[in-house]
Amino acid sequence: MSSQDIPEENLPAEQDHAHAHGAVTVADEENPFADPGLPPHEHRIQDIDERAAKRSERTVALLFTLSMLATIGFIASYFAIPNDKSIFVFPIGHISAMNFALGLTLAVALFSIGAGAVHWARTLMSDAEVADERHPIEASPEVKAKVLADFKQGAHESALGRRKLIRTTMFGALALFPLSLILPLGGLGPKPGTSLRHTMWSKGKLLVNMNTNEPLRPSDVAVGSLTFAMPEGLKEDDEDFQTEIAKAALMIVRLQPENIKDKQELAWSHEGIVAYSKICTHVGCPISLYEQQTHHVLCPCHQSTFDLSDGARVIFGPAGHALPQLRIGVNSDGYLEALGDFEEPVGPAFWERG
Repeated sequence: MSSQDIPEENLPAEQDHAHAHGAVTVADEENPFADPGLPPHEHRIQDIDERAAKRSERTVALLFTLSMLATIGFIASYFAIPNDKSIFVFPIGHISAMNFALGLTLAVALFSIGAGAVHWARTLMSDAEVADERHPIEASPEVKAKVLADFKQGAHESALGRRKLIRTTMFGALALFPLSLILPLGGLGPKPGTSLRHTMWSKGKLLVNMNTNEPLRPSDVAVGSLTFAMPEGLKEDDEDFQTEIAKAALMIVRLQPENIKDKQELAWSHEGIVAYSKICTHVGCPISLYEQQTHHVLCPCHQSTFDLSDGARVIFGPAGHALPQLRIGVNSDGYLEALGDFEEPVGPAFWERG
């Protein structure tokens, strides 16, 4: 059905001069590029048939409602589908069921909002082409008045106040959709809590040689040697081995007691045997280089250097603080043991550290 088939009295009123077609000019020698003007405006079926407009309104409302249902499905999938469940999707193969459900529902929610907005604009909002003259950049009172008038006219033409079904479902879709962006934040993992402040070391834990997996005796540590140790009970095939060893790795060095300058270091040692965290306090690299004559240890990543004879303080490089020391002693069987956990967090600084 075209506008030619509708009685003139049923056609929408023509727009005012702001919506008039551009002026038509004729090409000549002085102006070879003539302005052909705008083609005659043809009314859409929704402009002349309220039943068609109602159908478009219901279509838009259906799309917004579909977006709301998809968002609810996104939330339900996040809580209901186990993380380890997988499904087969042709031709992709086996994929995570949760990821597939979240991606599908999120795509439907976004597409439905966009499709609803586009269909609303193309079928119910005004489609009259407007030729607007260029104007100076500065906003004159006349321009401000025109912008305000255009805004009011656009609000009127959108029929948002009259199309209550569209308005209600659109607001519902836009209100629910942000939940799909907030909920995944909970999947970033559990909060670290105080786990960064504690290691597996505790009173009575034996120092186990990482190469032999045997408990260490004082006689096993020679002066000038460097030995790496881990807590008793920690095994390489444990599921959390990497997590725990990243905090509990220890380096054992034996110094002459008279060469230890720091009083606390001497008090926390045993016959000159000192135990320090192996984790560099810069970015967490494992320290593995020891200089026997100077009692310095060097991080191979960024050359942070620590003096083990003086509380493992930083003497060079980007590390921010000294290596934490573990207080050690000897049990009744003659094995080296920890007398507690580190007094401060090991490794690099973090924002909660106080």
